[in-house]
Amino acid sequence: MNQIHSVCVYSASSTKIDPVYFEAAEQLGRLLAEHHIRLVNGAGSIGLMRSVADAVLSDGGEVTGVIPHFMVEQNWQHTGLTELIEVTSMHERKQKMADLSDAVIALPGGCGTLEELLEVITWKQLGLYLNPVVILNVNGFYDPLLNMLGRAIDENFMRRQHGDIWKVANTPEEAVELLYTTPVWDISIRKFAAI
Repeated sequence: MNQIHSVCVYSASSTKIDPVYFEAAEQLGRLLAEHHIRLVNGAGSIGLMRSVADAVLSDGGEVTGVIPHFMVEQNWQHTGLTELIEVTSMHERKQKMADLSDAVIALPGGCGTLEELLEVITWKQLGLYLNPVVILNVNGFYDPLLNMLGRAIDENFMRRQHGDIWKVANTPEEAVELLYTTPVWDISIRKFAAI
């Protein structure tokens, strides 16, 4: 079983999405607090980012938010977090969130969430991030991406082994369980990054 003290959660900032996504974010937040896992996220004050953070905090957990200065200038940051870390760029934000985390969970989201998820998958493929990466496939949201990744493997853009980089959960409970049971990635797989 992995020792999980903190998890980075990527998620949407949209407020106009189906309630099923907010329910999943809130349930995930409650589970993280229950397991004494610190949430690390992008410190957004709206959407799923806020929902998961508020659920962690309301159940006595801790949240570290990482946000670039230009977003703080727009007052986009959640002001009630346990810790707010301000950085200079989006690149630094992603690196800092990864550095602070023992695992990653991706809730549904738009381009930003997809980009974060694909970047951490790439880092893991290259041996730069070795921790569990869990895709929380609420309402089948990630089905098209999972099909695309499967096709990339089938057509030899990626190796078959690379399909183990991520795990897929359909519920927040499954996602949290996968944090503990997904083996830490073997850095020696780096030599298989190319085909």
